[in-house]
Amino acid sequence: MRTPRTQTQPTDGRRLPRDIASSTLGLTAAAALAPILWGTTYLVTTELLPPDRPMTASVLRAVPAGLLLLLVAPGIPSKGWRLKTATLGVLNIGVFFPMLFVAAYRLPGGVAAVVGSAQPLIIIAISTGFDWGRTRPVHIGWAIVAVAGVALTATSGTIRLDAIGLAAAVVGTVSMATGVTFTRRWGVPPITNPLNSTAWQLLVGGIVISPLIPIVDDGPWAIDTEAVVGYAWLAVIGGALAYSLWFRGARALPPANITLLGVLSPLTAAVVGWIALGQNMTGLQCLGFGIALIGSIAGQFVRRGPEADSAGKKHGSSNHPRYQLNSLFPSRNK
Repeated sequence: MRTPRTQTQPTDGRRLPRDIASSTLGLTAAAALAPILWGTTYLVTTELLPPDRPMTASVLRAVPAGLLLLLVAPGIPSKGWRLKTATLGVLNIGVFFPMLFVAAYRLPGGVAAVVGSAQPLIIIAISTGFDWGRTRPVHIGWAIVAVAGVALTATSGTIRLDAIGLAAAVVGTVSMATGVTFTRRWGVPPITNPLNSTAWQLLVGGIVISPLIPIVDDGPWAIDTEAVVGYAWLAVIGGALAYSLWFRGARALPPANITLLGVLSPLTAAVVGWIALGQNMTGLQCLGFGIALIGSIAGQFVRRGPEADSAGKKHGSSNHPRYQLNSLFPSRNK
């Protein structure tokens, strides 16, 4: 009597189970929406908000979004997670938002975009330095391609560098990159809604920024219909929705991969400026746009190698290491 032949899946990574592949692609697509939404911030700020009030915009972007998410997912972080949540709030919001606006006011958008697009390389350096995962050279290569593409897209006729603006751009980029790395490393407490962690990060960040309003902001405080629409967009769409999607992806996807998606923000800003403000793009900028897009998308499909597999098993990563679309770093809270 013949034994029925068992159908087995190949184990050499040539095929991916549909549930794992679709889940990873869905997380990546959802996370990609966040930087696309953030790419509208420049247009909203310059066209709808009162001038010279960057810290006010930062607080009104963070606090209402945090309160909204707290209504959806109420609760207080457990004692063992309060310091971690506060740390992430300072890194991802409290430091990043002010530095973002200072850089925007003092640097050409192109220079700020190039500095910000280096986040994937900083993520790789942090993860490697703490031995939290190994990154394949091809992944680093795609990150460099993405940075080069953003640099071409951001090319302008005259480049002027302001020391304070440049320092702010660097500090903001490092802060956000560190926050994304720790977000992926720490995850969220067991039996806790991830939206609750995002809510408290936004609230902590807003509280940290609030004392800067009377120090930095010197523009007139004028609220009209346009300002209400602008602040509402920043808080609900660019804040609550975008950060929920971003942190969800940051907890599930590799830090290097999630920050590669960050290049979509300056690219979106360029397209929005072209469509809404008539800021024409040169042929070189269009070429850079395509290169950055290729680098960002291709970086999502870097499969993990044998070294990454062994590192993942050591720290207790997924039970399906060979079927991961991305070179996942270990997660302690699954």
